[in-house]
Amino acid sequence: MTDMLKLPSFEDVLAAEARQRGVVRETPVLSHPALDEMAGAELLIKAECLQVTGSFKIRGAMNRLAQIPPEGKAAGVVAFSSGNHAQGVARAARLLGMPALIVMPADAPQVKVDGVIADGGEVYLYDRNGESREEISARLAAERGAVLVPSYDDFDIIAGQGTAGLEFARQAEAMGKQLDHLICCAGGGGLINGVALAFERLSPATKIWTAEPETHDDWARSLEAGEILANAPGTRSICDAILTPQPGNLTFALGQRLLSGGLRASDEEVLHAMRMAFRYLRIVGEPGGCVALAAALKRLPHGLKGKRVGVLVTGGNVDPAQYAAIIAGTA
Repeated sequence: MTDMLKLPSFEDVLAAEARQRGVVRETPVLSHPALDEMAGAELLIKAECLQVTGSFKIRGAMNRLAQIPPEGKAAGVVAFSSGNHAQGVARAARLLGMPALIVMPADAPQVKVDGVIADGGEVYLYDRNGESREEISARLAAERGAVLVPSYDDFDIIAGQGTAGLEFARQAEAMGKQLDHLICCAGGGGLINGVALAFERLSPATKIWTAEPETHDDWARSLEAGEILANAPGTRSICDAILTPQPGNLTFALGQRLLSGGLRASDEEVLHAMRMAFRYLRIVGEPGGCVALAAALKRLPHGLKGKRVGVLVTGGNVDPAQYAAIIAGTA
């Protein structure tokens, strides 16, 4: 099956970077001795929570939508997302002058729903426990004649997300600190595999690891088994942004070649990472965006101790009241 799939390459990531120019911002790489001590390693943390729309998702959305031909713009796009992809698509659509309809779970954080609406996107709410977002989105796209924009298992989405890896590898090189390892959250796997494509060319010695909630660890288990394994129905975590059912076909085909394995973190460890990111880096990270930092701080494997480890904090779109409770230690 892998041989039949058309997979993006490093050159596709470079092409995506050109399409994003003027929209996507270069996010900083941060560090703090206290975090290094907790991890037992030198951590370089790329703050994609400071990206446009508050997460890395604008990268893939801009790359995908920028390639829609002029005659397709009037009908616009349809996407499904718990929030960050939704906001990325809504922003890209607004900048490119096309309508966007986003299918979102009824329990999505209000801050993410508000972000879509602020960019002129239309929101369709569904019950994530009783309805299929894929079926709803396909029906709405067909009714409108719109382009359906997947959140991760898409050639151009993966290539677009990979520009975060281009930046990170170049930034580490400019600092004279090539990464031994890199940890990134994995939902569907679009970001981590796009990043891995960039590192495969620019820093091939760097080993790439997924990070997931321990209750929703389909990537870790799939990589260990050598085949796509799904999460059990109804598994939950505070990390709402990365609760996808299983790895995608395209992303897993790339991951089998590019990824070294998977790490896990508990919800309590994720909350701790959010507090530490605020305390020492002064950045706001949402739960799913901080799972890689949680794995680095609390569950770094012995083989990564004492090494230089890159970490992506991938989003900061968290409900303000929830965040205040987390930082105060009452959540």
